Amino acid sequence: MLASPIGVFDSGYGGLTVLKEITAHLPRYDYLYMGDNARAPYGPRSFQQVYEYTLQAVEWFFKQGCPLVILACNTASAKALRTIQQNDLEKLAPAKRVLGVIRPTAEVIANYTKTGHVGVLGTKGTIASGSYILEIEKFAPGVSVSQEACPMWVPLIESNEHLKPGADYFVKQHIDNLLKKDSEIDTILLGCTHYPLLTNKLNCFIPQGIQ
Repeated sequence: MLASPIGVFDSGYGGLTVLKEITAHLPRYDYLYMGDNARAPYGPRSFQQVYEYTLQAVEWFFKQGCPLVILACNTASAKALRTIQQNDLEKLAPAKRVLGVIRPTAEVIANYTKTGHVGVLGTKGTIASGSYILEIEKFAPGVSVSQEACPMWVPLIESNEHLKPGADYFVKQHIDNLLKKDSEIDTILLGCTHYPLLTNKLNCFIPQGIQ
C-alpha cells in the first residue's frame, strides 16, 4: 500500500464518478480529491488556461505528498496532460507520475463495439482537441469515431439543473446530432466525468441497442 494518497483532479464534482470506480477496484489505497468548481467548466477554456489550472492542481497534490495524480477531467487530459508529462514533471518531481483517462479508455473501447462505430460525447475542448480520435486510432485502428460537443451539459450539472425537465432539450439535441453523423454507432463514450450524472436522461433518448 502507498504511504501517501493518490491524487484525483477534476474541473468540478463530476470527477467523483471516476473516484467511485477507482476506489471500487483499488480499495486498499487512500485518495485525495480536488474539484475546481470555482473555475468550471474547463471545456470552453483555452489550452493555455486549462494547462495552467491543471499544473497548479498537480503542484498542489505533489506538495501534499501524492506520488501519483490522476486527471479525471477529460478536458485536462486532452489539453494539459502531455505538456505536464513532457515539460514539467522532470522539474517538479521526476519520481512522481501524472496520468489521464483518455488513453485507458481508447485501449479498451474496441471490446465494447460490435459494429466498429463509436460515438463520443464531450466538452467543446475535449472534442476540439481530437484526442479521442487520435488515441482510438492508435489502439483500435479499425474503429470509426464520430464526435459531438455538448457545451451546456457541464453547466447544467454544476448548477444542479440537470435533473429538471428543461435539461431534456439539450440532452436529446446532442444525442440526435451524434447519431445523425453515423447511423451505425452502437457504442457511445461519455467523454466527460460529469456526464454519468445524466445517465437517467441519456437512457430516455438513446435508442435501444446502443450502449
